[in-house]
Amino acid sequence: MPHTSSSTPAQGFAYTQDQFRELVEEALACARRLGASDAAVEVSEGAGLSVSVRKGDIENVERNRDKSLGVTVYIGQRRGNASTSDFSRAALEQTVQAAYDIARFTAEDPAAGLPDEQDLALGEAATRDLDLFHPWAIEAAEAAELAMRCEAAALQTDARITNSEGAAVSAQQSHFFAGNTRGFRGGYASSRHSLSVAPIAGRGDDMQRDAWYTSMRDPRDLASPEAVGRYAAERALSRLKSRKIPTCTCPVLFEAPLAAGLLGSFVQATSGGALYRKATFLADSLGQQVFPEHVDIHEDPHLPKGKGSAPFDDEGVVTRARDVVRAGRVEGYFLSSYSARKLGMRTTGHAGGSQNLFLTSRLTRPEDDLPAMLRKLGRGLLVIELMGQGVNYVTGDYSRGAAGFWVEDGQIAYPVHEITIAGNLREMFRQIVAIGADAYTLGSKTTGSVLVEQMKVAGS
Repeated sequence: MPHTSSSTPAQGFAYTQDQFRELVEEALACARRLGASDAAVEVSEGAGLSVSVRKGDIENVERNRDKSLGVTVYIGQRRGNASTSDFSRAALEQTVQAAYDIARFTAEDPAAGLPDEQDLALGEAATRDLDLFHPWAIEAAEAAELAMRCEAAALQTDARITNSEGAAVSAQQSHFFAGNTRGFRGGYASSRHSLSVAPIAGRGDDMQRDAWYTSMRDPRDLASPEAVGRYAAERALSRLKSRKIPTCTCPVLFEAPLAAGLLGSFVQATSGGALYRKATFLADSLGQQVFPEHVDIHEDPHLPKGKGSAPFDDEGVVTRARDVVRAGRVEGYFLSSYSARKLGMRTTGHAGGSQNLFLTSRLTRPEDDLPAMLRKLGRGLLVIELMGQGVNYVTGDYSRGAAGFWVEDGQIAYPVHEITIAGNLREMFRQIVAIGADAYTLGSKTTGSVLVEQMKVAGS
């Protein structure tokens, strides 16, 4: 669906973009009448279906539908915010009044205010079509059948797959329209669909679970239920007869889906809120060497169908492709207009977080698949699961429960569990020696497996 407004609701929606636009204009006019110096409004609607099955039976069928109108009002540098799910004229006026009243009694904040006009997505920049909307007209019975096929494929992979935590299908879509008193108007529809399964292998004392999923904006791009089921089963089977290992210091290879978490840690440490509060180990890191020279991080907010794609951020600021890290050096932060003002900088268009990020190495060759990365690892640990939230962003200290495989002579020797890996993110970033060509996209982050030169592994 193109991002231009339409007068008929898109499939599965109760409202049109035109109706949303009218609500936005009405709320902005109401704020002006009250005497607001500035205001911003966003109207949104979401609808979806989630179905879960277990051992061939339907467990849950859930339909969700929600709508919201949010208003932010400024009186000078005092800010008030209110929201409602009632779109009637009376409710709209009450909501604007509530936001205005909150602003009246709020302390002044020198950093508060709408983005500067030169940063806003105006005209064509606000209507760029990134192919994000692919509604899935799937009924509950059809969704249940897909989930059952996925679970059945897992259970049939091997006799040692003895149980299942179930499989699930989700089809979600939403659209919104936003505007402010500085001329920004924009909105679009988007969708996100997924299929997942969690099989259990083994019996008695030797039981292992694993899970796999596929998630896309377009249902036609999802992996087949059979492929998802088999792969989840193979992962669970590979973990049978896991052992503990003695405490040691060794190289650690993060499987690609987990390596996306390392990229997420970098984003959190270089985001506005953490930076202006000085609650990050990467404060004042702009222009500094944080990674080795072979590492780059590129951001592309305009990738068609991308999970992190957006023509503008949550404040209406235009998004731009950029190098966040070039040759290991930090080239940019992730700032909203508020955090940018707190830092005496300019917004980077990241109210709402990072867009599509790619972590790459200039040393990576096309043949650097997972077996090749294991050969680079030599002797050490391949991590395929992390547990707990043991990351301190103030100090960079990193300590997580883990499971995976012990590797000898570049080959998987045996599965390991009940271990903890520990280090400091500052050191871990510097010690990235290789990034695989086995690129995997988790949410809006894409990376291959990441090899860290040395970490502490606490075992038995």
